[in-house]
Amino acid sequence: MTVDLQWQFELVWALADLHLAALADDDFLWEPAEVTWTVRPDADGVWRADWSATEPQPIPAPTIAWLTWHVDWWWSSAIDHLTGEAPREPGVVTWPGEGAAAVARLRHLADRWREVLTGVDPNAPSAYPWGEDSGHTVARTALWVNVELTKNTAEIGQLRLIRAAHRSKVG
Repeated sequence: MTVDLQWQFELVWALADLHLAALADDDFLWEPAEVTWTVRPDADGVWRADWSATEPQPIPAPTIAWLTWHVDWWWSSAIDHLTGEAPREPGVVTWPGEGAAAVARLRHLADRWREVLTGVDPNAPSAYPWGEDSGHTVARTALWVNVELTKNTAEIGQLRLIRAAHRSKVG
């Protein structure tokens, strides 16, 4: 993969890891609004994310737990696609049940992403996440991952800051 794509990823990942490292256990399931998407244990104790194929109105405010699940899902799916596997459906990816394990999973995906990027042709066709016959390339998938990770990192960071400000105000 190109040096610039790798450099951009490392820049984004540095910000992501900064926010992830600063999270407290109770930050993950804190609900920032009345209408929220989060993760919940099902009857078997498996943590599943709130999900709909179409966004409800109003769009729910996500918890940090939901955002870490979301990153896990789309990033795992991107890696699946670039390594020749079928991308995962949202319901297949579960949340590990605690924040530290979710952060460890994202760090593992960052390492795996670095490995994948070193072995792919940036000019090869790539359908993920756009679909077959999109005309996009592996480089564009990598750029999409960088943008999506930037967006989700900003959301996690903003929720972390709001949660910290809320704690200091009520505490």
